Amino acid sequence: MRPLDSRLLRYASAARRFLLIGALLGFAQTLVIIAFAWLLTRAITLTVAGESLGAIVPTLAALAGVIVLRSALIWLLELAANRGAAQVKSQLRARVMAKLAERGPDWVATRQSARLATVVTTGLDALDNYFARYLPQLLLTMIATPILIAVILWQDLASGITVIIVIPLIPIFMILIGRATQSVQQEQWQALQRLSTGFLDVVGGLGTLKIYGREKRQFDRIRSITEEYRTRTMKVLRVSFLSGFVLELAASLSVALIAVSIGLRLIDGALLLGVGLFVLLLAPEAFLPLRQVGAQFHSAADGLAAAEELFAILDDESVATAPTIAAVPGHSALPTADAAATAGAPAPAALPGPGSGALRLAGVSVRRGDTVVIDQLHAEFASGELTALRGVSGVGKSTLVAALLGFVPLTGELTLGGAAVGAGAARPWLAWAGQRPGLFRGTVADNVALGAASAVPKAAASTSAALPSAALTSADPAVIAQALNWAGAAEVSPATVLGVNGEGLSGGQAQRVAAARAIYRALVTDCHVVILDEPSSALDADAEAGLLDGLRQLADQGRVVIVVSHRPAVVAAADHVIELQELIHV
Repeated sequence: MRPLDSRLLRYASAARRFLLIGALLGFAQTLVIIAFAWLLTRAITLTVAGESLGAIVPTLAALAGVIVLRSALIWLLELAANRGAAQVKSQLRARVMAKLAERGPDWVATRQSARLATVVTTGLDALDNYFARYLPQLLLTMIATPILIAVILWQDLASGITVIIVIPLIPIFMILIGRATQSVQQEQWQALQRLSTGFLDVVGGLGTLKIYGREKRQFDRIRSITEEYRTRTMKVLRVSFLSGFVLELAASLSVALIAVSIGLRLIDGALLLGVGLFVLLLAPEAFLPLRQVGAQFHSAADGLAAAEELFAILDDESVATAPTIAAVPGHSALPTADAAATAGAPAPAALPGPGSGALRLAGVSVRRGDTVVIDQLHAEFASGELTALRGVSGVGKSTLVAALLGFVPLTGELTLGGAAVGAGAARPWLAWAGQRPGLFRGTVADNVALGAASAVPKAAASTSAALPSAALTSADPAVIAQALNWAGAAEVSPATVLGVNGEGLSGGQAQRVAAARAIYRALVTDCHVVILDEPSSALDADAEAGLLDGLRQLADQGRVVIVVSHRPAVVAAADHVIELQELIHV
């Protein structure tokens, strides 16, 4: 755990601004500390010399001004630290969310969702202590301590040498204590991760646990994990208090050693009162930043531990060859600016438009890790036709859809209307509804209109997020109603307010609203290809017939409509059926 991680400066420009502002404020604060010590020494020596009050008043006035200025600088440094922390957290959250979107659902599925959520929320919030407390003291240590030691050496060589000899003891103690702190802090962070994951699992399966009478057992499990986290937290606090005591003791003994030396030389007459008092006032200030760095290190350790995991996500290039495309249900897959570069395949010069043309796959292969899921597939999805894609469970239907969306890298040729579709190319010609409806908090109309938003809303990265109204200002109520009708959900009112994850709708209604989102996108943005993955798995026969009628109307407009399904009604309504065969791996 490094005091100042270079990755923080690389991923968050606000951190660089804060360091510059903090350095300037730290330098100004150091000058004020020297001025304070000098003015206070002068006021005391004038008083001891028997000077009149009139002669002392200007010095006292200047001293009061310096005190006010020092308070203002401390406040400004704290203000800059708090604002810097807020900006850095915002930038890091934006970067990690963009990185998760770039890597797609396949990569995210390999990680624990509770762990990712904890890192991005609670973990990053712990950076407040790092910026507001630890980093300012680290800056003061780097700026103030050398300057103050130089001033002490200039005024009193013996005291300066004493400070230089004893001050390394504090960093040595800090390193030893830091190693112990890092160990217990990492254990505490892991305990928090286990608590978050366990709690999420229990909440997600609470209905099943209740039915089978196992909820009390899980209560005991959560209590055990909570107790473990409490124990780890108390251990961290114990180490923090003991280390703080050790650092304070070392600094106090060092200052006492200087004070004894100055006192003896004042009695002997080898040192002037003004010089001795000035050095004695500066000595604690020289040790103070180091003491505070050690004390604040523990409060910042939690945030640094979370930042380590966050940087691991940002630095992980294990999927560097995969296309970096972000999408939400009902959206086309939209790449980021560096998608083509990351994917290793430049976007084609001319992107296929929404006009006529078949979607063709020539020798397409898709791998999942080391396993070949689809091998040398040749298929054509014609315009104006409803094509059913079927196969036994696990044969690779959803994998093929993910490859068409750009979430999974493929080899071979993928063309639309004769134009090649690059790995990192934009897909404004595609509308999609996945197996999971992926509905958000808001009205049904908001969820349907999300399919035609010009970009992926940041809030859409989590299923607990509310839909941003700014992206939906151009929604067409008539087209929303038409999309719902074509999805077989005419009975669902667009004004219906949904909760988190589409709460308020049945499973079948949620599926049809998700299909309506893809239909709405196709109608509004003239998408040429519409892909729906198991859109009728939770529908009855009448609702399924209504959805198929709507898809037929989309196909009649000259679009490529692909439905992944093994339902007999879908297969019967299709103009063309492509059946994937299971590969035999030897």
